[in-house]
Amino acid sequence: MPASARAADHAQGSLVVGRVAPGTRLALDGRALRVGPGGEYALGFGRDHGPEAVLTVTPPGGQPQRQRLAVARREWQVQRLQGLPGAMVTPPPETMARIIRERDRLAALRKTDSAEPHFAAGFVWPATGRISGVYGSQRILNGEARAPHLGLDVAVPVGTPLRAAAAGRVLLAMDLYFTGGTVVLDHGFGVQTLYAHMSRLEVAEGDQLAAGQRIGLSGATGRVTGPHLHFAMNWFATAVDPAGALPATQG
Repeated sequence: MPASARAADHAQGSLVVGRVAPGTRLALDGRALRVGPGGEYALGFGRDHGPEAVLTVTPPGGQPQRQRLAVARREWQVQRLQGLPGAMVTPPPETMARIIRERDRLAALRKTDSAEPHFAAGFVWPATGRISGVYGSQRILNGEARAPHLGLDVAVPVGTPLRAAAAGRVLLAMDLYFTGGTVVLDHGFGVQTLYAHMSRLEVAEGDQLAAGQRIGLSGATGRVTGPHLHFAMNWFATAVDPAGALPATQG
């Protein structure tokens, strides 16, 4: 397999960051991957990815080599949340145009494929606190089954400073129906992070940020039962588990 990727990285929900010889071409299940000038690359496996993927590696001046990757299956928690406002569980009809517009904008942003591999330097925790929600859990909201939770929740008081998990460019900074005050950062090669439920945004779209730079304050905006940071990570349209990309200990 490519140089710095490990078999243990290949699991449902994982972001895989690796390095190959410069000039190598890569494709995942037939989809060409961007490879940086230093050989950096990234790919992701979704929550419900099947048991196998095929990575095609073409060394400089060489022939394509197909590598079958076993993608480990994970077990997911069930999380039951009560006390949410009814309009946040079953939105009223008059809000649907806004919700669809915001969903479409996020989908368009997730096609961003910028060339600067900021992700390769690794990630830092955007906030420190009790983990109140994990990636992949099946959500039961006010007794009704809803889509799985595709992020990591850090319980912090309103007004806690939040920081960029890695260097990158601000793609979005605005209030959204479900996620309230929301910031999306582009870290290159399709890797993005999202920060939700913020009470104050201190960055603007187009800003270039350093890793650890303050982006605003935590809050309880959007669909919440209490103040926290919802921190999500994507590889293009594939939502991956932020916990696997963050340091093992907060700090």
